[in-house]
Amino acid sequence: MKKKIIFAVIILIFGSLLAFFVFKTEPKLNKSFENQSAFFKKFPFRLGLDLSGGTHLIYKADVSAVPAGQVGSSMDSLRDVIERRTNLFGVSEPVVQVQRGSILSGGGEQLIVDLPGVTDVKEAIKMIGQTPLLEFKIEAPKDAPQNATVDKDGKVTIDVNSQFISTELTGRYLKKATLEFDENTREPRVSLQFDDTGTKLFAQITKASVGKMVAIYLDGAPVSTPVVREEIPNGTAVISGSFTPKEAKLLVGRLNSGALPVPITLLSTQTIGAILGESAVRAGVKAAIVGFLLVALFLILWYRLPGLIAVLALSFYTAVLLAIFKLLPVTLTAAGIGGFIISLGMAVDANVLIFERMKEEIRKGQSIHDGIHAGFKRAWTSVRDSNTSSIITSIILFWLGTPLIKGFALTFGLGVLVSMFSAITVSRIFLFALGIKESNKFTRFLFSSGFSK
Repeated sequence: MKKKIIFAVIILIFGSLLAFFVFKTEPKLNKSFENQSAFFKKFPFRLGLDLSGGTHLIYKADVSAVPAGQVGSSMDSLRDVIERRTNLFGVSEPVVQVQRGSILSGGGEQLIVDLPGVTDVKEAIKMIGQTPLLEFKIEAPKDAPQNATVDKDGKVTIDVNSQFISTELTGRYLKKATLEFDENTREPRVSLQFDDTGTKLFAQITKASVGKMVAIYLDGAPVSTPVVREEIPNGTAVISGSFTPKEAKLLVGRLNSGALPVPITLLSTQTIGAILGESAVRAGVKAAIVGFLLVALFLILWYRLPGLIAVLALSFYTAVLLAIFKLLPVTLTAAGIGGFIISLGMAVDANVLIFERMKEEIRKGQSIHDGIHAGFKRAWTSVRDSNTSSIITSIILFWLGTPLIKGFALTFGLGVLVSMFSAITVSRIFLFALGIKESNKFTRFLFSSGFSK
């Protein structure tokens, strides 16, 4: 008995702390968020494009040169490349999807890109459509003509580009790029690893250029001109220079993202304002609060004391689920909030089954304590099967659904999982912690339901 009371107190304290964590730290719910600790500032709710605002881009893909049987795979590759590039922004859950164009837009394959929270549209467009050109050049022969200019003071400046000639080795043969830091200076640098063909080409270039410079060009400009000391047969090169860690990380991402498999043309852009997002957030929060209160009112009026216990368990469930949304983090969209609201009703489904079984046992003449025990035992198989079917449904929706459906399926599936714990464990601990063993007229009234006495 004492253990159950201790467990109940622990759950109440834990639930209160979770509620504080969820609501006290959310900037939209608390104006004084800026004064909170640095730890709490790291965990705001992550909102999708429809709630936080952002950029909606529509591209048309030119698949005229792609064989008919390879259009689908080419568009999938295009989507994967764009997803990798948008992830470089640190965008929360960018949505990139392939869509058949309409007659009004000229038909053909289209690519839809949603970037939540991205306000610099020009930078987004530049990043999505830009492929860095990586080239390796060797020193030109001494007798090769060099471009030179003379300024007004008579000083002769030789064009550095004329000092080097191109080779076959380009970013086409790049296998991967990684960010490293110099062991001595701690300056960031980019390490390059070539594929088999690139490794052979790089070995030939370095072998023929021992004691000479090999220039590394990026987008037509030299970024590094190291002197080759010996042949490099392992296909590894390093780009060093006046990079900041952020610039080096961005370069690594751009190099790894690769070239676009098909050309794309920007058709339209749309910016979703923050006002529209805030309105949707307020509507979603209001709907969740109203739904919670209506469910709580029904439970208390119909199931009385067990209903009040179920409301406490439902409050614990809400705090746990919102904390999971914040910590994972889960990107909340309007559909995701809808899934959460529906899961509020589903969360008490197990309690309803348990309370009905409990009522039947008490009516048969069992004590309150035995009725509670039998109610949980008899209802478990029904609770298990119903929640399992809901979980399977959410998995299928998440697996096969569109990004909009996936947001709903994720919040709904997580809600069902957490609700099983809150209904079976939390409600059980609270009910047994009450310590009601003897049945009398008052306790039977508390554990009756509906209009019965």
